[in-house]
Amino acid sequence: MDIDAALAALNNPTRRKILEWLKDRDNFPPALPEHAELEGVCVAYIQDKAQLSQSTISTYMAALRKAGFVTSERHGQWTFYRRDEAVIAAFLSAFDGELRNP
Repeated sequence: MDIDAALAALNNPTRRKILEWLKDRDNFPPALPEHAELEGVCVAYIQDKAQLSQSTISTYMAALRKAGFVTSERHGQWTFYRRDEAVIAAFLSAFDGELRNP
């Protein structure tokens, strides 16, 4: 795990908020009927909640994806994001180990 890259992705309060929001799908409007069975949240819902431009949200999500904190899945014109809990847990463990161990 590249702790520096992970910390760079987390070095923005909105990106941290997005990760927090993605913990619970209920933080967003209901999925469209044709997307009801899909996991994750449509990027348009993330953009709306964050009240930022599409390009800014795309940049933020790319940083979170590069760090491994989220995964993305494309369905037609829509991109859906969800947290990668295993990567988040690995980061927390690695970071904790780095801070606590000499």
